[in-house]
This record gives sequence, C-alpha cells and structure tokens, in this order.
Amino acid sequence: MTNPEARPAPHVCTEGGLPGPWAERAGRAPVEIISARDVPLGGPRAMNVRRTLPQRQRSLIGAWCFVDHYGPDDVAATGGMDVAPHPHTGLQTVTWLFEGAVAHLDSGGHSADVLPGQMNLMTAGAGICHSETSDPASGRLHGVQLWLALPEEARHTTERRFERFVPEPVAFPGGDALVFLGSLLGSRSPVKTYTPVVGAELRLAPGAEIDVEADPGFEHGLLVDAGESVTLEGVHVPKDAVGYTGVGSRTLRVANGGGEPARLVLLGGTPFGEEVLMWWNFLGRSTEEIRRYREEWENHGERFGRVEGYVGHGGPGRNREQMARIPAPELPQVPMLPRKNPAPHARFDG
Repeated sequence: MTNPEARPAPHVCTEGGLPGPWAERAGRAPVEIISARDVPLGGPRAMNVRRTLPQRQRSLIGAWCFVDHYGPDDVAATGGMDVAPHPHTGLQTVTWLFEGAVAHLDSGGHSADVLPGQMNLMTAGAGICHSETSDPASGRLHGVQLWLALPEEARHTTERRFERFVPEPVAFPGGDALVFLGSLLGSRSPVKTYTPVVGAELRLAPGAEIDVEADPGFEHGLLVDAGESVTLEGVHVPKDAVGYTGVGSRTLRVANGGGEPARLVLLGGTPFGEEVLMWWNFLGRSTEEIRRYREEWENHGERFGRVEGYVGHGGPGRNREQMARIPAPELPQVPMLPRKNPAPHARFDG
C-alpha cells in the first residue's frame, strides 16, 4: 500500500518525541497508548485507513515502521482499494486480511490474490514497485498493511522477493492465534525477516485472557481490531489503537473483558538501532537518498522496474482516477534529519 497523504511529513526516528498516555498496574509492564489518525486512501469515495505508525511520539516498534488498519469497508460503496503502481525502498511490506481479496502485482514478476489468513510479504530492498486492487465482488475489505524497516546490510539488495505463508491456528484456552512472522505460542513462521520480529493475529472469546510468553529483548505493540474491553497488562487499549510495551517483559497479559469476541494483532521485535528516514513510500537514511529515489521514480528509472499487466478499476493500466502510476509528492523545503527512535521503556522485574 502506498502512503496516500498529499503532503507526507517526513517521519524520522526521533529522540524526545511527544509521548503518548502511559498507564501502570502493580507488577505489570507500563503501557503507552498510541491512537490512530484517519488517512484517506485517495479519490472522492475513498476508504479511510487508520494509521498508528509512524507517529511523532513513536516511529517504530522493533522494525515495524508502518501500521495501517482499514475496514470493514463496503467495497461497493467506496470502491475499495485501487492503488496504481507505486514504489518502495528499504523495507518489507506485510499484507494481512481479515475479509476480502486484493490482487497484487509487482515489478519482480510476482502476482497473487491476497486472501484472509494468508500472509503476503514483499521485500523492496533497493527498489520495487507494485499495484494493489481489491476485488469489487469481494463484499467487504478489512485488514492491516504493515511495513518492516530493513537494516543497512539488507536494504541495498536488488532481489525483489515475494513470499506467501498460511499459518495454522494455534489453540489456547479461550482463543487461538495465527502466527505469520517470527515465533509465538509454540508456532514458528518460516518466512525470512532481517531483524528479529513477531507478528500474529490473536482471537479471544468473551471473558478470556492469556499470558503470552514474550522475548524480553522485544518491544511490543497490540493493535485492537475488534473488542471494546481489551486490556494489555491490565491497561485498557481502545479499539483501533495500539498498546505499546517496552523491553524486559517475559509475559504479556492480554484479556477480553467484553461480551463479544476480540481480534487483535500483536507486533514486536528488537529495538531498531539504526537511524532511519521515511518519506512517502521510501525508507532511507538521508535527505539526499530520498531525493534520489524520488527523482528516479519520476523519471521511470530502472531501480523500481515496471508492473506488467496491471488492471485497475479504471480499466487496463488505469485506476479509477485514470492514473497509470502514482506520482511522488513534492519534497518538503525543510531539511529532513534521521534520528534514532526513543529508547524503549525497560521493565526490570521480569
């Protein structure tokens, strides 16, 4: 998915950002609440996405640098997802659906119909472009789009990779989980990442709770997709928000105190120690890199390749706005300076 903001602010891993509200419970890890902001996905009938990362207060959770949450969206009413070819650098994209279907095409020659419960991961490396188009007959579209920052040793690779993984459900008292990246609850994903991370969908019955075994070297974020009374470490996490915990915890207590089933997405990883700069769909290390990526995209450079066979909602090679590719926004006039993410809160009592 592209970042659809017409004037995207440069998102840097900043020291001393604006912290979110924190809450503590005796004997449990502190939890920071990261609220979502609405971003239209383009067009007069645009569906909105709810973005929790990046934010000024926190740019990353582990290597997770982008969390968009959308739906349930009536495709017939909004037109759904109709994203013409657009570029990426320095990251991996993870598509995880709850409902609907999305057709994926990329310049590595990969095509796939993305379906619920199937994790689709695309590695951009030095450069890739792709399109994403929802099926008008799919009814509703509902899911998350996630990005992972690539470390220095991996971000220059020219291989354009695409992988699919269908995890088996892992049952526990009161619910189950689908572990699509990393390892959790005795389940391990075979999909390659370049830093230690975890990604999983958790489903909790009304009144259920679980103590999830956690890697103490990870920081974690819990996104609430469904459930009005979800708590993390005893702290209420509102629907569509992310509850963030720092490093040091060996267990994380997740509970559904409501009368309806809860669906959650747990993300985590080791703190990303590199300075990064994200602008629009590019992840780099300096303003000069971002400027070069933009110029190469606008000039149809070979860095990104070409998507063959794209058919959007406007017909062959066109989206509903009659665009064959997404143009890059203008760069900001102010300097964009990369920094490190704020240090994660550390819990020392285990």
